[in-house]
Amino acid sequence: MSSRIEDYALIGDLLTCALVGRDGSIDWMCAPRFDSPACFAAILGTPENGRFRIAPKGEVTRVERRYRGDTLVLETELETGQGRVRLIDFMPPRTDNLDLVRIVEGVEGTVPMRMELEIRFDYGSIIPWVRAFDGGIHAIGGPDSIWFRADVPLHGEQFTTVSEFEIQAGEQVKFDLTWSSTWGPEPRFHDPLESLAQTEDFWREWASRCSYQGPWREAVVRSFITLKALTYAPTGGIVAAATTSLPELIGGVRNWDYRYCWLRDATFTLYALMHGGYTEEARAWRSWLVNAVAGVPSELQIMYGLGGERRLTEMELDWLAGYEGSRPVRIGNAACSQFQLDVYGELMDALHTTRRAGLEPDENAWRVQRGVLKFLETAWTEPDEGFWEVRGPRRHFTHSKVMAWVAFDRAVCAAESVGGDGPVERWKEIRERIRRDVLEQGYDRELNAFVQYYGSKEPDASLL
Repeated sequence: MSSRIEDYALIGDLLTCALVGRDGSIDWMCAPRFDSPACFAAILGTPENGRFRIAPKGEVTRVERRYRGDTLVLETELETGQGRVRLIDFMPPRTDNLDLVRIVEGVEGTVPMRMELEIRFDYGSIIPWVRAFDGGIHAIGGPDSIWFRADVPLHGEQFTTVSEFEIQAGEQVKFDLTWSSTWGPEPRFHDPLESLAQTEDFWREWASRCSYQGPWREAVVRSFITLKALTYAPTGGIVAAATTSLPELIGGVRNWDYRYCWLRDATFTLYALMHGGYTEEARAWRSWLVNAVAGVPSELQIMYGLGGERRLTEMELDWLAGYEGSRPVRIGNAACSQFQLDVYGELMDALHTTRRAGLEPDENAWRVQRGVLKFLETAWTEPDEGFWEVRGPRRHFTHSKVMAWVAFDRAVCAAESVGGDGPVERWKEIRERIRRDVLEQGYDRELNAFVQYYGSKEPDASLL
């Protein structure tokens, strides 16, 4: 059983993703999007709450993994005393179906295999009703439906769909799992081999647009592919991570849900993509941003849902054991209601970077920025929860003040470089006031260092 987070590899389709373990087990996939509760609900390595495992029946003596070139198609080779097999896992990036495709290839010898599919909806709490059809099964649990097709016979064992088969060198066995709404029509079936070719073509074409030509280009492109996989294609939103409740400390309680769009994290992702020449993603994110934050600037949140949702109600799932026993398992995130001053600076800096990257001016974006600055004229003096989302008393965090300075600085740059209208002299005056405030109260002369918050004696990594 895979249990360590480092034993998993990512595949995805720009709607959601799946994590594939070294042992051939997929223990995490939310459908139809990153923050949904459907399909596999295990918190990694707890297969009683859902998994999709394909593996040799005998002892595996060697495992090799790789992505196919500049794609998100994953290959896992498993070797046993009987021979060697290759698992090919991918999710075709398209809009008509949400598919997870697994192809088993015989490489050497004849290897006995076992497939186990445990579909558990609503984070492992719902065992679906299953009926068989020619070539597969259809599983239903409330609003969620899974159509599963296979080249080999299937049967049921203890609420699990199972297949046992042998594969010889040169043979292929294909599995296709498709999510759909229970109330919608049966999804259209796609040939797995055609889907494989289309998926490879999509990622290779996207990767070929990377403009970076410096050292370690292969690693840089791989990083870009991973960042692209964390974008939600229908809106342009960028999720911070594809998982929930992985603990900051094993056995600890700081187990948060990161399947949302943090303005700060998305900004960092945007910087990287734009440096790689991916301005299309920057344009989509800017549209998502303007729509998500529309409203009163004082109500700007640090994070939103994939479609700009604001209500990210946090709750605990007491029926799940958690990653390596780390509880509670949480979905939703109450930090969405926190006041984090630095986010305003991140937002302004991101939009500044889109202008520097050559994106055409957007009047709606500039209106949002002016509204943010109007709010910040007084709000920068207030304490906040800070970069680390501390769930305690608000403080005057040094990093937060610096990022408020960034907000006014980038507005001044926009006004002076591209002619953005606004009270530039007032922005300059506030920028200078913030600078003096940080130098006077955020710096400790005895330590010869900036400190985490005003009055503190501790430095902080956010100040680097």
